Amino acid sequence: MLRMTTPAAVIVDAAAYAQAVEDAVRAAAAYYEGGTSVLDDDAYDRLVRGISAWEAEHPDGILPDSPTGKVAGGAVEGDVPHTVPMLSLDNVFSAEEFTAWTASLSRRIGRDATRFDVGPKLDGLAIAARYSAGRLTRLITRGDGTAGEDVSHAIGTVEGLPEQLNEPVTVEVRGEVLMTNAQFEHANEVRTSHGGQPFANPRNAAAGTLRAKERVYTVPMTFFGYGLLPLPGTDAPLAEKLTELAHSELMALAGDLGVHTSAGTAVPDVVAEGAEAVLERVGEIAALRAELPFGIDGIVIKADLAEDQRAAGSGTRAPRWAIAYKLPAVEKITRLLEVEWNVGRTGIIAPRGVLEPVVIDGSTITYATLHNPADITRRDLRLGDHVMVHRAGDVIPRIEAPVAHLRTGEERPVEFPESCPRCGSEIDSSEERWRCAQGRNCHLVASLAYAAGRDQLDIEGLGGTRVVQLVEAGLVTDLADLFALGRDQLLALERMGETSTDNLLAALAKAKEQPLSRVLCALGVRGTGRSMSRRIARHFATMDHIRAADAESMQRVEGIGSEKAPTIVAELAELAPLIDRLAAAGVNMTEPGATPPPPPGAEDEAPAEGGPLAGMTVVVTGAMTGSLEKLSRNEMNELIERAGGRSSSSVSRKTALVVAGEGAGSKRAKAEQLGLRLATPEEFAALVAGLLD
Repeated sequence: MLRMTTPAAVIVDAAAYAQAVEDAVRAAAAYYEGGTSVLDDDAYDRLVRGISAWEAEHPDGILPDSPTGKVAGGAVEGDVPHTVPMLSLDNVFSAEEFTAWTASLSRRIGRDATRFDVGPKLDGLAIAARYSAGRLTRLITRGDGTAGEDVSHAIGTVEGLPEQLNEPVTVEVRGEVLMTNAQFEHANEVRTSHGGQPFANPRNAAAGTLRAKERVYTVPMTFFGYGLLPLPGTDAPLAEKLTELAHSELMALAGDLGVHTSAGTAVPDVVAEGAEAVLERVGEIAALRAELPFGIDGIVIKADLAEDQRAAGSGTRAPRWAIAYKLPAVEKITRLLEVEWNVGRTGIIAPRGVLEPVVIDGSTITYATLHNPADITRRDLRLGDHVMVHRAGDVIPRIEAPVAHLRTGEERPVEFPESCPRCGSEIDSSEERWRCAQGRNCHLVASLAYAAGRDQLDIEGLGGTRVVQLVEAGLVTDLADLFALGRDQLLALERMGETSTDNLLAALAKAKEQPLSRVLCALGVRGTGRSMSRRIARHFATMDHIRAADAESMQRVEGIGSEKAPTIVAELAELAPLIDRLAAAGVNMTEPGATPPPPPGAEDEAPAEGGPLAGMTVVVTGAMTGSLEKLSRNEMNELIERAGGRSSSSVSRKTALVVAGEGAGSKRAKAEQLGLRLATPEEFAALVAGLLD
């Protein structure tokens, strides 16, 4: 069960209450009008809950500007009246609060409320789209709930909001305008290329873009419909139908008219019978949140039946038949204190932001990724900046953008390194990701230790200390040199007796027999890792086929797109001399059980791969026991793929099987929430028994 509460801000007296109301009103106005709020969502929620708590104890002292009595929306001024008030939603933050809300709803309608529509609470800007005879004629923001701002200039720039419906009807479609993650990245690239400050997050980007009238550029947005109602001019039979249909039926009708809804996403609205089923769906949506291509900040729960909605009625700011179950915040505002420059094993020079510690979704965040120098420049980040930090699920925290209006003038530019921070060599800055001119040789010890690791070539006895010794003695300058080491050379080293020498030579001989996927992983090709190396090796079967592949052929491997493919192809070309020397030393260059891809145009004739896990996506979590106990996680993933399956590190609706060992935690819980198939290590071992050694 998902449990989360947002503690209320503590308000001690009337003066503190008045200040809190002023702060909340100012933050809300900035948030909805220009996306420049000094408070993040979590801080705002805490402030409003504190205001509500104080007002509950002091009902005679409630100020007229209090946010608890107003619709949360756009500009408080609007010159286009709404035909029906466009209200916001009240919030709950836990299962207990939701259960209390359902009890209140049941009392209002005079019977148990059992049928609910449950869907994602999209993190965007609410609008009303008016259609006349099927043609989109006007877009209006929520405003103060009774009247909104005309933003019809944005018609034609919002995906999912057709300019012509599939039927020539007169209706109003209500919904949310937002930017997907991809649209947000594109918007910031375009905005900064025109000299503007980057948007702090997708929600603010959508709000600012929707209202902009005189920009010299346009960026796309996306619309999701969540309501359908009649207008003056709607023919009587349709108007009556729209007032009698259940909400789920209205959304099906909207989809038939050509309106984009949640139905085509990984988190479609569903009808749930009873509070327990609602909470189960809340858990499912929350579990998928990090994987969605757009932002959500909660789950919307509505009484589905029109008669229940009418019986419950509405207050001045929110309907009583709907509620928003808020999820933990994934964005917080904190300060960028410093930028560290780290050199990876392939020579990539990566910046990392050092943050003033901030708690996001229960974790204290002190570092966040900054991608590359070009990203720092594009976002105009400065040391001392207040920055918006985003973290979702297990994703590495990232800095979205500076909160530029909070600058004091004391912020300092980020200093970029003029030479490699590790070895002092020149920097290749020809691409966005800077790289030491020495490449892998800059970090030779780290590269060799990585290649010798258990999940790569698994060379027992070749730890970091031994690698340093070999490099400092001048015996090893690259990976291939390891396989040319002689017994006399090793015996001449300090602390290398006959036994340790013979053991290391035996381990090197065994390493030559490792499958191609491990050899490829040991090479440390940029853009690949353990799982991607396995996919490439199983797709092409031999190193010769891999090296012969162009970017188009490389894109046929699952997970490799148009940006990554050329990098991998170029990297393999750069490594050609090393690969040739490895092959000459007798290192295996084939993947057991894999077959080369068919020639172009013959893919449809290729037989499908078999195996006990054919077509299944499998996640392994927890400690393995029995015959699987000695297998590393990488070896487990290799076993899954030999059995015809696909290994994954995250649980989603696409997961077919979760192998849950001792101590399995959140992934097992997520699998149970989604109703996925679970297996113990023993059950899994029996399933793939024919492939175990």
